[in-house]
Amino acid sequence: MTATELQLEVDGQTLSATLEDNASARAFADLLAEGPLTVEMDDYASMEKVGQLPQSLPRSDAQISVGPGDVILYQGDQITVYYGTNSWSFTKLAHVEGATADQMRAFLGEGAADVTFSLV
Repeated sequence: MTATELQLEVDGQTLSATLEDNASARAFADLLAEGPLTVEMDDYASMEKVGQLPQSLPRSDAQISVGPGDVILYQGDQITVYYGTNSWSFTKLAHVEGATADQMRAFLGEGAADVTFSLV
């Protein structure tokens, strides 16, 4: 799989991320090939926004550390975008290169946010 760009959009602002080379990211790209996907996401544990996917994706969970800009598949049917750090067993889908905690917090905003994911 060649590097595929993922776009995240919140309130008209966009960020680009590079999809990982794994079965989960490929399944997510296949889902997005049908069109943009908007997910209602809420803050969790002062480190991430999390939302429900419309379908389960294959998991490739491993114990990993994540940080600002990481897009993660959790339990196969939830997507998270990190603005903080964490270490847990999940599957990395994509990463916003060079993202800082402050940049990601500003992009995602406070409280609930509708995040639209699309392929570029």
